[in-house]
Amino acid sequence: MVDHFKKTKQVIITGSSSFNLLDKTQESLAGRKIVYHLYPLSLEEIYPQKDVLQLQKELENYLIFGNYPEIVSQETFTEKIELLRELTSSYLYQDILEFQQLKNSAVLLNLLKALAFQIGQEVSYAELANLLGVDKNTVERYVDLLEKNYILFRLPPYARNKRREISKLRKIYFCDLGIRNALINNFNFLAQRDDVGALWENFIICERLKFQAYHRIYADNYFWRTYDGAEVDFIEEREGKLFGFEFTWSGNKRKRNPQKWQQYPNSSWQVVTKNDLDDFVW
Repeated sequence: MVDHFKKTKQVIITGSSSFNLLDKTQESLAGRKIVYHLYPLSLEEIYPQKDVLQLQKELENYLIFGNYPEIVSQETFTEKIELLRELTSSYLYQDILEFQQLKNSAVLLNLLKALAFQIGQEVSYAELANLLGVDKNTVERYVDLLEKNYILFRLPPYARNKRREISKLRKIYFCDLGIRNALINNFNFLAQRDDVGALWENFIICERLKFQAYHRIYADNYFWRTYDGAEVDFIEEREGKLFGFEFTWSGNKRKRNPQKWQQYPNSSWQVVTKNDLDDFVW
């Protein structure tokens, strides 16, 4: 179709099985395609008028129910929960199981549940393999498929020595928190939860990735942690500079810039709270 219509028409190919489409079109459409990554709704899309007061009232909902368009459009919490449970019980995985011919759906679901409890933490494939009773390569393959299907994404560690960086652990986050909370069956509000910090970190990183994509901010993204516990939640490496960000839900901006982070040339550091969204992702 692309060859036939050439410049007279634009052909748009879309579908939930993104990795399957890309595998089959990557070579034949080289130089003649543009790939758009469509994330769950961004705050810019939900609040195009930048209604800060309304966002602050509803922000907690996105940390619990996520940003899928159909979820956002539901009027009641019950409707949101029912739809999220349906998504996680069947539709969400059918492409992976069908197109990639994965035989053990139980392993896939148990892997997702294990990862859901580890957002914001460094993940070991070897430990996950031992927990699930499968080999490490299987875990890595499943994580890769889940990332290609936009259920998860990985954040690598930053290191000056790029060869060392390859051997370090990654952090794994969910592209949508509603899916994550449905997997562990926890739709409690924030006052009743002990994972608020992890939810906020996952949410704000997702929103930043959307902001980068839609505003053409080309950056390599990392986290940073030293053996003695110093850390920076999120790093953008762009334009020859390092931009470090620390995320806190409480609104406390008195955290100190780690001394070892200050040793990196051309680096900055910023605390981002729920009151700083308009400067960071909006």
